[in-house]
Amino acid sequence: MARAIHVFRTPDRFVAGTVGQPGSRTFYLQAVHQGRVVSVMLEKQQVAVLAERIGALLVEVNRRFGTPLPPEADVEDLSPLVTPVDAEFRVGTMGLGWDAEAQAVVVELLAVSDTAIDASVILDDADEGPDAVRVFLTPASAQQFAARSNRVISAGRPPCPLCEEPLDPQGHLCVRTNGYRRGGLADPGDDPGADPGADAGDDDEP
Repeated sequence: MARAIHVFRTPDRFVAGTVGQPGSRTFYLQAVHQGRVVSVMLEKQQVAVLAERIGALLVEVNRRFGTPLPPEADVEDLSPLVTPVDAEFRVGTMGLGWDAEAQAVVVELLAVSDTAIDASVILDDADEGPDAVRVFLTPASAQQFAARSNRVISAGRPPCPLCEEPLDPQGHLCVRTNGYRRGGLADPGDDPGADPGADAGDDDEP
């Protein structure tokens, strides 16, 4: 069966978001164009790595080709993921490139595969290989994606000021206070991609 490659050349949105409460969040990336929505599931660390590498790519493109760096800006899209969130697949491999002709950052997300992935299928339309989502982003959109991703990541459970272990909404047994239960979180956090009412996953920090 031929692989499915979901291509978004001019997405209306490409964002990171979560489902579940802090401490049990599942992370997703979601591409939207008009009525078309494709979501993929991935690990928190994968979101962090992708955001970091996008920032590094923009700097490298500026250095090599003179493409202006987008100015640092507040996150404009704070809306949650489009629901229901139905993942096409779980991400195993990620690809990142620069399309000089389109002046666009290209993000490719490939499904987990039981077999070793030939690197030649990344950012390629080969018939054989894992399913993929390929998104083209302007430098400004790529910068916004990275900024929102970092905000989503940091919206997890804050650390206890005494022992630095994550604080839970229901309270926290702090080892620095001989097991005395400190107060929990009054709010699950300002997570722009969160959908607290949906089923929780297990990809957030333990």
